[in-house]
Amino acid sequence: MSVVILDFGSQFTRLIARRFRELGAYSVILPGSASLERIQQESPQGIVLSGGPSSVYDETAPRPAPGVMELDIPILGVCYGMQYLAHEAGGDVKRAGKREYGKADLTRYGGQLFEGISGEFVAWMSHSDSVTQLPQGYEVIAETADTPVAAIENPQTRRYGLQFHPEVVHTPKGGQILGNFLTICGVARDWTAEHIIDDLIADVQKQVQSGRVLLAISGGVDSSTLGLLLARAVGERLTAVFIDHGLLRLGEREQVEAALIPLGVHLVTVDARAEFMGALEGVSDPEQKRKIIGREFIRAFEREAAIQAKEHGPFDFLAQGTLYPDVIESAGGLSADKSGAANIKSHHNVGGLPEDLNFKLVEPFRTLFKDEVRQIAKLLGLPEHIRMRHPFPGPGLAIRCLGAISEEKMDILRRVDDIFISGLREFGLYDGCSQALAILTPIRSVGVMGDERTYSYTAALRAVTTDDYMTAEWARLPWEFLATMSNRIVNGVHEINRVVYDITGKPPATIEWE
Repeated sequence: MSVVILDFGSQFTRLIARRFRELGAYSVILPGSASLERIQQESPQGIVLSGGPSSVYDETAPRPAPGVMELDIPILGVCYGMQYLAHEAGGDVKRAGKREYGKADLTRYGGQLFEGISGEFVAWMSHSDSVTQLPQGYEVIAETADTPVAAIENPQTRRYGLQFHPEVVHTPKGGQILGNFLTICGVARDWTAEHIIDDLIADVQKQVQSGRVLLAISGGVDSSTLGLLLARAVGERLTAVFIDHGLLRLGEREQVEAALIPLGVHLVTVDARAEFMGALEGVSDPEQKRKIIGREFIRAFEREAAIQAKEHGPFDFLAQGTLYPDVIESAGGLSADKSGAANIKSHHNVGGLPEDLNFKLVEPFRTLFKDEVRQIAKLLGLPEHIRMRHPFPGPGLAIRCLGAISEEKMDILRRVDDIFISGLREFGLYDGCSQALAILTPIRSVGVMGDERTYSYTAALRAVTTDDYMTAEWARLPWEFLATMSNRIVNGVHEINRVVYDITGKPPATIEWE
């Protein structure tokens, strides 16, 4: 049983699914054009029609498949979805006299969706069209100063519409509305981390049977958590391979081994530093770096897989930490036959595993969001410093060292990065940032240390806050903290004599520098 979200192109569709899951209800995203048969495969107790950039009165406007609107289950339309509900039932939707974008106060509200909600209600609007005439059976249940029809409902047919977005953080009480919709649908709130783990282990055991599983470990939360889950599911029939390519953070190899081996993961570490550094020598173009690292990872991974297969027997399955957003992006939701036959994602630590490894895929996390994986990781015992670690790029520190890299530059950057990240943890600022990093620039500048003139590297520090990584704000770290970090870096890393802080958002910049 689930809530099915039909995606008509809104940038917030994923957030709707996440909010439902945070409320304890399983939800899935399907293309807006998904067939009735495909939707019914999910045994939906409710359907959400998402927002989108189209206008319902255009001939090419997206619409649900025939039969969907006749289902005898509650349907909630959000933004474009509400306009479609009204239009489809015989109401009018027209270009609004005034486009409404941003925060708006509801001047009145009521009805089943607002049950138990009181006081000021701030909503996030983003629309150019508005419902100008209600269809028969509907009534207005909310309005703003600029939008007389901000929410509608038809209690008899259990059809509901919101012109605003309840899923975004800018609508603080939006979660209560979504919770009320779940109550209307009668959806069970049993989507918990404990429940997920039991189901995932059972699914893996059913798929793998007595086969052997190969997994590439990156050291990040996804692959590390997957290693712990697979160890519980198949035990010693799992071999996890961790490639040390020389582009890791300070002490990362030891941290990964200490986190996973005691918890029962059969982890094999491959020292490929010499091969990677040799292949990267003199290469300064960022894309070339990525391609070389991807190529070398595949070579190292294949070599070790062959060694392990010769020693312990051939592998039947390749495990990947594919998450639900990857599935949505690559295949527009789960594949039509629910077989998991979506495109193989480019592994976040390798730049693309080859498709001819002749393994069957095991992707237990393909229905999960990142925050759900973190919850599972906690229950499985993954140490907090890995469970809550910021995203780390697949090519490692290679793309945080601008220009050509070398072992000397990697050593410099590792020490700078360690001082910065350790400082964020020490001052209680790490969890308030979504991602933080240090960059070694090729810029050298004159400085004075003691009574001596220096001509050394400039290091840049960057920290951002974001909900979705599609956009990001630079983190407003305290000046005192930044001054302390600058002092520690310059004094602790003698190759650095200047530290700068990046105060650029995304857009126009990206989070990483390369």
